Amino acid sequence: MLDHYRMFAKYNRWANRLLYQAAGALTDAQYREDKGAFFGSLHRTLNHVLAADRIWMKRFTGTGEAPTSLDAILFDDLGSLSAARAVEDERIVAWINGLAEADLTSRFTYTPITIPEPVTQRLAPVLAHFFNHQTHHRGHCHMTLTALGQPSLVLDLVYFLRTPEGEDYAK
Repeated sequence: MLDHYRMFAKYNRWANRLLYQAAGALTDAQYREDKGAFFGSLHRTLNHVLAADRIWMKRFTGTGEAPTSLDAILFDDLGSLSAARAVEDERIVAWINGLAEADLTSRFTYTPITIPEPVTQRLAPVLAHFFNHQTHHRGHCHMTLTALGQPSLVLDLVYFLRTPEGEDYAK
């Protein structure tokens, strides 16, 4: 099971690279234009995903910066946001690589921002949510990019598995 989460950590990093590369082709006005996604613009959605990842990583590790709001704008420009995203993706990969199989069945307690009451669950389903949340909002980003007239991105996991970074998981 741990290999499954390691695959998702690397897939997440790969998909984010493609997404940020596509965002870099936009004008600043396009990047900030509200296209009806849950957080409106690509700018706000990308900030949300980084904010949520930092919140979860702080919960998981006890370290790092974490905003107190899910709609926090951590970086106002794409260049700074992209650099922070790359650092966070490496942090996620390193943390997942440091887990042992037994960690996945351990109990994990955290306090959600939306309903501030402690929740205790096994780590594995929380990790599933963590990676699913990223994929969910990358879908919003994909919709935003196509609404802006950009070519569709190929972000499917099966395409990652065909890359040198993902091929070991496809064997």
